[in-house]
Amino acid sequence: MTKNIIYYISFSFLLLVALSCSTDKENAKTFFGGKIINPKTKFIILYAKDKIIDTLLLDDKNKFLGTYDNLEEGLYYFEHGNENQYIYLEPKDSLMLRINTWDFDESLVFAGKGAERNNILIDIFLEGENERKLFYQLNGLEPIAYKTKIDSILNLKLDTYTDYIETHPNETASYFKILKIALTFPIYSRVERYPINHIYTTRKEGSPKMSPSFYSYRDNLDYNNNDLMYYTPYARYITNYLYNVTYALGHQLIKDEFSSDFTVDLLKTINNKINGIDSKNAFLKRTVLDHFYRKSSCNVNKNTFDTFFTLSTNEEHKDLIKKLLDDNKIIKKGEKIQGFKISDFTNYPIKIEKFAFNKNSVLLFWNKDYISKSFISARVPLLQKKYPKLNFAIIEIDGNSNNRIKNIDIKNQYFIDSKMLENNFLKSKMNRTILVNKNGFVENGYAAISSGNIYKQLNDLSKIN
Repeated sequence: MTKNIIYYISFSFLLLVALSCSTDKENAKTFFGGKIINPKTKFIILYAKDKIIDTLLLDDKNKFLGTYDNLEEGLYYFEHGNENQYIYLEPKDSLMLRINTWDFDESLVFAGKGAERNNILIDIFLEGENERKLFYQLNGLEPIAYKTKIDSILNLKLDTYTDYIETHPNETASYFKILKIALTFPIYSRVERYPINHIYTTRKEGSPKMSPSFYSYRDNLDYNNNDLMYYTPYARYITNYLYNVTYALGHQLIKDEFSSDFTVDLLKTINNKINGIDSKNAFLKRTVLDHFYRKSSCNVNKNTFDTFFTLSTNEEHKDLIKKLLDDNKIIKKGEKIQGFKISDFTNYPIKIEKFAFNKNSVLLFWNKDYISKSFISARVPLLQKKYPKLNFAIIEIDGNSNNRIKNIDIKNQYFIDSKMLENNFLKSKMNRTILVNKNGFVENGYAAISSGNIYKQLNDLSKIN
């Protein structure tokens, strides 16, 4: 780990300032703080799993400090702007960080008590990002050669793990477990993706033939640790494993839109392989929503949703999906777009018929609970540039004129009060994109800008005269 020594000097000073006035009793507390260079917002949010622990405000020098009593040992993550990263905290830690948002992950460095264990985790993360090109090249190898290369890489990762254990005997068993997952699960995840990536790399038909020992590592893995389902290396591996097991049932290997039969079998695989109720329900919900939005279409396969309702035990999730299906029944292809208003950022209401008059239009209805402003600000300008003839409206569901999205012209931003809709097509409040032709008729009532299918759909819309 080669980190700039100046960072440590500045951190040591920051840490001394934070603790200099503390009593011995206060020193038993856990501290988490640091400095943000070029901050995107005036705060940091600290999470445990999916729960917010604290919102830490930056001072006039862009520093922050949180103090915690009885903090539990384990994984946390912090969020700033549209970026986030994991940290591992223990009681009595005094963990300080420094980040330049212009180079978020690469600039991240820790100091103070707990720094070493977190610096190696970020180094492992960055090393994994740098290995993407290597693994892309390996996907072209045949199974035996691929497995040989992978085993060699895994041995190097395990050497790093062993070295750290030997030089840091006072770390806890819980941390060592996280360290091993951080080192090895990204590799296992890529192995699970190998069959489909091999096909796309080599352009061969049919799954490569692998021996039973190809996935021998599976026998030693824990697939049902609910506490780790929010840790990306773990969750990503479990996801890839579930898809690979489902493909092995005889489904065609595809990356984009999934057949209804595949989705049904995947839901059943989740039900059979994941024991934790919360994790199982979360995977079931995510799968049925992800596959629906990938289609970028109003078309609904009843068997897929019936399977979800049968397997899920989360009533809140079921209610959300039922509302989504109800939304899907309102505003269909071929219908006239009419009967509601959207408001611009001067709070002026505009009839949708007037907005879409004589213009091929894209109506993106969004909700911050289901899509980030950062995704919209990155995605929509690209689509506007690619399809300049289209008339875009970015409409926040139950929003207001104060919630502007950066990088998007304010003239393209609107909001709508779903409670005022006579025929509420936004009951779920989930994201929905409606494509309308210049004659005011709906071309697609449930498109999705996150789907790969959106390009053809927007291209076809832009050609309508």
